[in-house]
Amino acid sequence: MKDKKITSALGSGGKSTNDFVKDIICKYFGNNILENLGDAAYLDINGELSFTTDSFVVEPEFFPGGDIGKLAVYGTCNDLSVSGAKPKFLSFSLIIPEGYRLSDIEKIIESAGTAAKEAEVQIVCGDTKVISASGLKSPLVNTAGMGVVRKKLNNYSVIKAGDKIILTSDIARHGMCIVSKREGLNIESEIESDCADLNPLFEVSGYKGIKFARDATRGGLAAVLNEISDKTGLGFLIDEVEIPLREDVKYLCEFLGFDPLSVANEGAALLIVDSALSSQILAGIKSVKVGTNAALIGEVCSERKVMLKTPIGGIRNVEMPVGELLPRIC
Repeated sequence: MKDKKITSALGSGGKSTNDFVKDIICKYFGNNILENLGDAAYLDINGELSFTTDSFVVEPEFFPGGDIGKLAVYGTCNDLSVSGAKPKFLSFSLIIPEGYRLSDIEKIIESAGTAAKEAEVQIVCGDTKVISASGLKSPLVNTAGMGVVRKKLNNYSVIKAGDKIILTSDIARHGMCIVSKREGLNIESEIESDCADLNPLFEVSGYKGIKFARDATRGGLAAVLNEISDKTGLGFLIDEVEIPLREDVKYLCEFLGFDPLSVANEGAALLIVDSALSSQILAGIKSVKVGTNAALIGEVCSERKVMLKTPIGGIRNVEMPVGELLPRIC
């Protein structure tokens, strides 16, 4: 049977919209809050809230290790997790080019629903719009997320010289996955995105000893470190040897001329932790699947610059990435 195509009727609010919501949205996102299908969701939350929003424009929308639906759910949940909140509720809105395959939209929604269940969040509201396909080949996703604050992890004032830096996973996998898929590069080992839910990292530690957290998405590790340095007036000394980086990812970065420190990640966070508890925190993080490749990579220093110790013992400055390294990557 010929695959159905998305038409403007899907976003019109009539029968096509209602059928789409009932047959696909509720099928994969269904919960007692969403299925009320009101103009807003009624939420019952006790405690201080963290609230975030994000938009996802990755191209291609399907890639090894994930797709735009999974990425949107995990990406929004991770923004809450690194703020010190337990993710609870998400919105999920689609902007779809007319003529796009309905079966692919269903795959994206199914993937997002699976990710939401794994992250233990409920998708409680959303919207769908269909637009002229001019210049747009794949769907865009907009999300918002709410979580209950466990410990505030975005306070720059608590960071002190001597604090240790933990990187929770190997770097540059997502960016190199997208570029290799987009460009159709024929490489020996397929690079999968590191797209993953980061909340287990914080749950396993009970937040004890973690002072600050940030996920290293666009701009990668280099952008995060420079941003924190700018906000605090402190710096970092990190050891290149200790930074986890897969050999195939390293090779592709070198081949294409990318600095892996500046390449986007979707399953890696930078944690600044109390020095005395750093080994204990690292052991806990490595005990969960998403933290298997975690490493202690350096420490906070008083000099206001980001410095990288090279394998031959030299020191080079790591600058804030400039320009658009890889478009439509997350």
